[in-house]
Amino acid sequence: MIDVYSTATPNGHKVHIMLEECGLSYRAHHVNIGTGDQFKPDFLAISPNNKIPAIVDAEGPDGKPISLFESGAILVYLASKVGKFLGTTDREKFTVLQWLMFQMGGVGPMLGQAHHFRIYAPEKIDYAINRYTNEAKRLYGVIDKRLADNAYLAGDAYTVADIATYPWLRSWKNQGIELSDYPNVKRWFDDISDRPAVQRGVLVLADLRKPLLDAKATETLFGATQYIKR
Repeated sequence: MIDVYSTATPNGHKVHIMLEECGLSYRAHHVNIGTGDQFKPDFLAISPNNKIPAIVDAEGPDGKPISLFESGAILVYLASKVGKFLGTTDREKFTVLQWLMFQMGGVGPMLGQAHHFRIYAPEKIDYAINRYTNEAKRLYGVIDKRLADNAYLAGDAYTVADIATYPWLRSWKNQGIELSDYPNVKRWFDDISDRPAVQRGVLVLADLRKPLLDAKATETLFGATQYIKR
């Protein structure tokens, strides 16, 4: 049994979808990031960077429990555990990993900043909004070009690269994007949206997520609370 500590955000949904795709037994535990659950000692013990998601697998590689944080690392671990979604040859694996790193280093951080400055920032800063909206458009363009000649990000097969990227692109409206401007992305997005495991995964913990726009949540996520030494 795998315990996943998470909430219904793009990074959380990566792991929720992956668990569903892998057919693994799991229990989802809600981490309310708006009220500060991510700073509790029990959670920090498995996720020292106070970010969701994190997992504890009672049956780790050596038969002993293992805990993991960082969504990309969790996806690679789960793919290795079931022998799926990571390619089979070395060439395939490295192709998958480069597109997974593209998501981890580019898509997630940049689209996250677009969300922040377009929606959550207490003051509207035109420079920041324009910078990250334009970066979102650039990244969508990179993905659209890649998908012009490939069914999925790493080639012909659906992999962790797609599982990692898809949840971030579900919020395309919040990023200042018109999905119809990127026809190859739209084809890929619609294809993945139709997968039953994806449909189940995006519902995990979704009913427990609350808007993060009240003063308490804003301070917890973006204020001094975030920077207290623990």
